[in-house]
Amino acid sequence: MLHTTAEAVYLMQILASAFLAVLFLQSGIDKIIDRRGNLEWLTGHFAKSPLAGMVPLMVTTITIIEIAAGALSAIGCALVILLRDSTIAFYGAVVSAVAILALFFGQRMAKDYAGAAVLVPYFLLTLVSIYLLAR
Repeated sequence: MLHTTAEAVYLMQILASAFLAVLFLQSGIDKIIDRRGNLEWLTGHFAKSPLAGMVPLMVTTITIIEIAAGALSAIGCALVILLRDSTIAFYGAVVSAVAILALFFGQRMAKDYAGAAVLVPYFLLTLVSIYLLAR
C-alpha cells in the first residue's frame, strides 16, 4: 500500500528521521571520540576569525546539539515505525536545523564559503523533514 500519499509520507518520515539520526549521531560521536583531533583542526580553521578563542566552547556546544539531534531523530524514527507517532522525530528535525544553522554560522565566520555551501542541501532536507514530520 505504499502507492498512497499517506503511506508515501509515512515512508519519507522514516527515511528522513533515519538519515538525520545517522548524520548527527556519527558527527557527534566522532567529536567525542576524537575531541583532540577536532579541536586541533578547528583551532586552525577559526584562527583568523572572531571566534578564535571560543573553539573549545563551540565544539562542546555543537557536540551536545548534534547528539541531541541524532538521538531524538533515532528515537523518533523508531516511534514512527512502531507507533506512527512523528512527534519526537519532528523535534529531532528541529534540533537538526539548529545544528546546521550553527555549523553554517561557523563556516561563514571562518570565511569557508565552500564549506558553508555544502551545508545548504542538508539544511533543505531538514526543512523538508520538519514539514513531513509535522503531519
